[in-house]
Amino acid sequence: MAESAACPAFQLGRPRYDQGSFLGRLRHFIDIIDPSTLFVSEKQLKECIKLLDDYKHDTLPPGVSDLQLWEAQKIKQAIIHPDTGEKIFMPFRMSGYVPFGTPIVIGLLLPNQTVVSTIIWQWLNQSHNACVNYANRNATKPTPTSKFLQGYVGAVTSAVSIAVGLNVLIQKANKLSPATRMIIQRFVPFPAVASANICNVGLMRHSELSEGIDVLDNNGNVVGSSKIAARHAITETAFTRVVLPMPIFVLPPIIMSYLERLRFLQSNRRLLLPIHSFVCLVTFGLSLPVAISLFPQMSQIEVSRLEPEIAMATDCKVVTYNKGL
Repeated sequence: MAESAACPAFQLGRPRYDQGSFLGRLRHFIDIIDPSTLFVSEKQLKECIKLLDDYKHDTLPPGVSDLQLWEAQKIKQAIIHPDTGEKIFMPFRMSGYVPFGTPIVIGLLLPNQTVVSTIIWQWLNQSHNACVNYANRNATKPTPTSKFLQGYVGAVTSAVSIAVGLNVLIQKANKLSPATRMIIQRFVPFPAVASANICNVGLMRHSELSEGIDVLDNNGNVVGSSKIAARHAITETAFTRVVLPMPIFVLPPIIMSYLERLRFLQSNRRLLLPIHSFVCLVTFGLSLPVAISLFPQMSQIEVSRLEPEIAMATDCKVVTYNKGL
């Protein structure tokens, strides 16, 4: 009984954990962002896809366990986009967000930033975010390259402008002591990144608002294309992008300001950067699954809240859409 509870019977396309609870979503997304999936070979991926296809067509070889099927689905979901069926480029997968994003977070949180270094790190951060947002968007409708480029330029420009503007204000605050100024500068990345992240999600996924996204009935059939569902999807994603940097850009400066006062580190200054990097990595690794677990990826919305033509096209009370990540 314990084994059955730990590993429920496999259901193709269904999450292993209950998506109606935060804990269930957290366990689900810890699977999705598992960095070990970055090392899955092409051969392993094909074997996983074949295993799932065999299950779908009732041609599974004997001896395949539910655990193997769940693992195969986990690997496929971590690598393959649910709408396009194509592989997501490794640095832009959710499983690559922490490993590839941590060096940028470290750079953003380095003390004594100049205007030039602020611009460079904010540009790198929002470039990475833009590509992650685009790669994990709802892709039920095609997005022209021109719209991607417009969104990218807008997202990066807003991020750099906000960050540089805040830094300039702090540098001009002559009444602040140097120590106070340095502490505040360490916290500047959070409001800059949080507000820029909202712009980033909105601009990178703007085409969803104009085109709408597909909504599905209980059987997974497309009922119609909804701009209202698109607005909900983008709002929920943007909210997660505000929550995500909160601990990442707030906790490390607090922790480091305490650690830097320790006598051991004052006499071993070369250890500060490795410790700072480790603190950023751990904080980022813990923050990401918590933030993206706030809402289920396959979200539901009442038909009565959508466009009249969608309500007329189905008898379902509730429809499902891919929120994106």
